[in-house]
Amino acid sequence: MRLAVINGSYGYRREKQVLQKISFELEQGRIMTVLGQNGIGKTTLLKCMMGLLKWQEGQTQVDGQVFESMLECDGIGYVPQAHKTIFTYSVFEMVTMGRSRHVSIFGMPSKLDREKVMAALEIVGISHLKDQLCSQLSGGQLQLVYIARALANEPQILIMDEPESHLDFKNQFLILKLIQRLKEENGISCIINTHYPEHALRISDQTLLLGRGQYVFGPSQEMISEANIKKYFEVNAKIYTIPGLKTHKKAFTVVD
Repeated sequence: MRLAVINGSYGYRREKQVLQKISFELEQGRIMTVLGQNGIGKTTLLKCMMGLLKWQEGQTQVDGQVFESMLECDGIGYVPQAHKTIFTYSVFEMVTMGRSRHVSIFGMPSKLDREKVMAALEIVGISHLKDQLCSQLSGGQLQLVYIARALANEPQILIMDEPESHLDFKNQFLILKLIQRLKEENGISCIINTHYPEHALRISDQTLLLGRGQYVFGPSQEMISEANIKKYFEVNAKIYTIPGLKTHKKAFTVVD
């Protein structure tokens, strides 16, 4: 499955566009990260891609076909930021919502639906939490629930809004490892908003760096450079090559 954005533009006010003629393409089995400062339009980009906001110009295509809403497109999963929930759904019930496309309005989940839910819980390693209330989970656990909910629909592409934000160091890297495993073992493509260039260097194949009225897109190892970090984040950074590693050959640090 190939996803492309072609000349996408959007502004909350017509005279002031947040996104201007954004174009990129993601092939199957690739990880793409979207980087940029707070308020630059990263979440807006994902919402426009998904059809939660309507492009003012341009379009989103899946395998060459234009889609107004990715929510109507089989094979696309969306993982929002994991904010605490007050709803007293169990983990199993929350993940079952990911099968809603396969269940009629007044129908009950089938045996197959329940099997797919358990498989998703096992993939992310939280099957032991299936009966626990989501309102009682930690931030890291809730993020895994939202990922499992998206996986229950068996997507080929996952679109994830800051999946490692608000998590401690350990849980951030659990999420990053999970994303890598979904790519390597399941062939799932991912598009991820993140604040962390070092995370993009670690897991992504391609990176879109988003600035005010400008952007660059290309291989992560080329896009995440000291010059681009200075330009798009306005901080000085050093990027080191680490010898002897087959993957994750570069390390990132801020030097200001």
